[in-house]
Amino acid sequence: MTPHAEALGRARTAADFAAVIALLDIDLSEAVATRQGLKQAEDRAIFGDGDLAAARVALDDCNDRIAMLERAIAAAGSRRASAAEREARSDIEALAEEIEGKAALLGTRWCAVRRLVEELREELFEADALSRAIATANGLFDAAGLPRLKVSLAATRRAAMAGPRAAVPARLSRAGLTADRQLLALIATGGALDPRPALRAPVGAAKKPKTRRG
Repeated sequence: MTPHAEALGRARTAADFAAVIALLDIDLSEAVATRQGLKQAEDRAIFGDGDLAAARVALDDCNDRIAMLERAIAAAGSRRASAAEREARSDIEALAEEIEGKAALLGTRWCAVRRLVEELREELFEADALSRAIATANGLFDAAGLPRLKVSLAATRRAAMAGPRAAVPARLSRAGLTADRQLLALIATGGALDPRPALRAPVGAAKKPKTRRG
């Protein structure tokens, strides 16, 4: 027990205690196997084959060792459970600190989102004013018989909106996906800022003329 007792005394983590328990389990298995042989030696000594007193002393010593190993394993198991509980609490506390930092970062991100949305709204207001001014001018050009001077609002907007799109994260939440679709609707072809004329209703089959009977 001396080497294992020292290892048990040095153990601090659940993994340390598990390693000591594995060593004690090996010793316990060997002691149990030894006890079986000592019992057989005692049986032989009862019938005159060997020293009965010595056989019983050896058997008692072996039983004491087995009991001691079982107590040591039980104590190590209890300490391992306590260590595992402490480590779990420590992990939770570390996670709490990490989440607290992420919460602060989240607040910063939301502030940035709000600022950018407000900037986007201001840009939309300015763009809308310019679009109305150009649309009014286009009407005047038509009235003056100078359609060649007209500016295509749709072409201008689509050229400005062309360009790469950021990739959607693989684990974006449902709310995030909805918000992303709403934002893309502002710059996508046929979106909120690029209305398309409604498609014509499908033409139904022509009715057959009624024929007179007789």
